[in-house]
Amino acid sequence: MSTGTALAEPLFRLGWEEWVALPGLGLPAMKAKVDTGARTSALHAFDIEPFGPASRPRVRFAVHPIPGREDLSIPCSAEIIDRREVTSSNGESEWRYVIRSEIEIGERRWPIELTLTHRGGMAYRMLLGRQALGEDVVVSPGESFCQPRLSYDVYHTDEVRQVAPARVLRIAVLSREPHTYSTTRLVAEGEARGHVVEVIDTARCYMALDALAPDVHYDGARLPRFDAVIPRIGASVTSYGTAVIRQFETIGTYCVNGSDGITASRDKLHAHQILARHRIGMPTTAFAASPKDTNNLISLVGGAPLIVKLLESTQGKGVVLAETKKAAESVISAFRGLKASFLVQHFIKEAAGEDIRCLVVGSKVVAAMKRTGAEGDFRSNLHQGGQAVAVRITRDEREMAIRAARAFRLNLAGVDLLRSSEGPKVLEVNSSPGLEGIEKATGKNIVGLLYDEIEKRVRPVPVPKARRRK
Repeated sequence: MSTGTALAEPLFRLGWEEWVALPGLGLPAMKAKVDTGARTSALHAFDIEPFGPASRPRVRFAVHPIPGREDLSIPCSAEIIDRREVTSSNGESEWRYVIRSEIEIGERRWPIELTLTHRGGMAYRMLLGRQALGEDVVVSPGESFCQPRLSYDVYHTDEVRQVAPARVLRIAVLSREPHTYSTTRLVAEGEARGHVVEVIDTARCYMALDALAPDVHYDGARLPRFDAVIPRIGASVTSYGTAVIRQFETIGTYCVNGSDGITASRDKLHAHQILARHRIGMPTTAFAASPKDTNNLISLVGGAPLIVKLLESTQGKGVVLAETKKAAESVISAFRGLKASFLVQHFIKEAAGEDIRCLVVGSKVVAAMKRTGAEGDFRSNLHQGGQAVAVRITRDEREMAIRAARAFRLNLAGVDLLRSSEGPKVLEVNSSPGLEGIEKATGKNIVGLLYDEIEKRVRPVPVPKARRRK
């Protein structure tokens, strides 16, 4: 008997397994098991660590979206909305963090709650519980993939980087001076972007050297996983500081500047050898260990006036101008008497106590300033009383600065150039450039540009498809 009213068809049908996407977490394709016997949805994740302030806690975790492909790891972060005790189907109970994210199945998209669990035995990376299903959803236990299928191919192309959302990062600033301008700016800018930035005293770090679980420890506990590390390694702790960075590199953390580049840039002899290897113009430079070679050493750089420079000089300290051959011999003799390693360098008179500091971030010169030495001082370092103003650089100067930073594989570098009659010459490459002088001279938000680079670098990396066995 007809009632005259047609029954409405279900608006949304799901099988017991479906392709899903979690776009807010940067997971564009996963297979999920639809389980109406489970109340809460779950996401299989690892490296699950809470971070951030107690008033707004967040959780950092990673997901292997393709079963069996542990070489593909998608880093994620989300706000913690709860922590619950969840009992799984095998009767085991565990406390899990709960997050909220939008799920996309077919043409429908809606917010759901997810618990995070690290269960290596899960065949599906996600379980979709009944709490996430609306009243208009019908689950057909005997059917699979009622909604359109997706593909894991997205993880094998650069599209995986493009679809990755902006996320909250956990960043460490390695610095022994938390109150300097550079360190406080790095913290303030990062927090203004919503990131969690922690200042770590380099000298208080210690390392667990283990093939299976290499870690960095600090104040009696293992440091958490950071998305990125910004090294601000002082010259006094270069050796130990670069060892700490190497440990972060071993773990797989993105370091703005790598240990090799920092080590090479701090050793003036090594640095000039790298510049020479890459055919990057620099003032003629010479080095010798024997006092018998003093006269030849002076003649190699064109005679006096010349510069005598300690190999690990910073901020203009340990740099001497010898205006005559006799003065050069005296300075060289004094340095050798102190058993100090040094080099001698041609003095570019036409530079007139001025140099150009180019600040390179990534593969771009983002700012440049001209530094002029104090009255009567050939050194233009701001720490020695020099002054700085913004300056327009030439195309040749820009390209040379980028090439120099690239030669040391530095993503943040201060490249100092001299303007000579033969064109620009690289004087020094600084792996921990001060940020105060150049930000104030140019009015640019250099730290913001650095964070742009970091946010770009920590995006997921596509992996090649697995080769089929013949």
